[in-house]
Amino acid sequence: MKNTVLFISTFFLIACSSKEEIHPKKETIKELVFASGTLEWDNAYNLTAQTDGVLKNVTFDVGSTVQINERIATIDNPTNENNTESNRKLTSISKENLTAASPALQQLKQNIQFAESKYQQDLNQANRYKRLYESQSVAKVEYENMRLAAENSLSQWNALKKQYEQLLQQAKQSNINSENQLKNSQVQLSYNQVTVPQTGTVVKKVKDAGDYVKKGEVIAVIADPKKIECVLNVDENSIAKVKIGQVVFIQLNTNKQAVFEGEISEILSAYDEQSQSFICKAIFKKPLPSSLFGTQLEANILIGEKKNALLIPRKYLGYGNKVRVKGKEEPVVVKTGIVSTDYVEIVAGLTTEDVVLPIIP
Repeated sequence: MKNTVLFISTFFLIACSSKEEIHPKKETIKELVFASGTLEWDNAYNLTAQTDGVLKNVTFDVGSTVQINERIATIDNPTNENNTESNRKLTSISKENLTAASPALQQLKQNIQFAESKYQQDLNQANRYKRLYESQSVAKVEYENMRLAAENSLSQWNALKKQYEQLLQQAKQSNINSENQLKNSQVQLSYNQVTVPQTGTVVKKVKDAGDYVKKGEVIAVIADPKKIECVLNVDENSIAKVKIGQVVFIQLNTNKQAVFEGEISEILSAYDEQSQSFICKAIFKKPLPSSLFGTQLEANILIGEKKNALLIPRKYLGYGNKVRVKGKEEPVVVKTGIVSTDYVEIVAGLTTEDVVLPIIP
């Protein structure tokens, strides 16, 4: 089908006795840009699987109204359950390592207490030997030995206290990591529940109970059925003629006997590589009696209208815009306006009194 078509209101044929004569005729014409497309819903979104597994407990169907955060199916994925349970146990252990009941901390605390007692004992001995040395009761080397023993005990005590702090810090870090892993596994486990992120109506059911789904696969399409729109594919040669607000005549493939009127509501600026066209959107001026998501359609966008335009059949226009006219030996060169498959607008060169003849007599 051509991109531009014309609608006219009457026929051109005028009977003259037994012979037909074709006169240029003044009529109202409409210039239309053809577009194919589909019926869709505004703000439609794909509800996708967030994990792999078998789809179970499906509670929705096409036409079902679903509420935000409603669970409409589950995905059987035991791995997510096992990981969550394992991380829950590891988190419990990591918490115990932070308490006084932790075996490692208990052992180290006992060692610290022993080191403290040892230091106090060595310190008392060093002080006693200091007094003895001052009274010249012991040799200096004996005093020095006792003083060094006390200093060593102090160093060991301080080292054990630092070791305790490091062990406690490691236990805290381990607990943080365990809790983070538990939270991540709980998030993964939540993906086993298929929940609705936004209230709407199921307009397309892609997966059924028992189907194996992979992460990212579409389970259903959900939208607001009150906001129906046409997504139109317009040829790149015609997109410049399309403007927002223009009238659109729409025929649905499910009901080709009816023509619905709408208007252009949006023109997407980017070229769509998949359809090799530009995308426009149109909304209906009146509610549809019934509709199915994804219905194929044909549309004609009204880009111009002329009243009292002088028209002749397209097949009577020859090469070089020449028209054969009755009573004239040479073809008449005309100036044309809108040209379609069937009709041509004559801007200059003919009148309604002329009788046009076929290109080949």
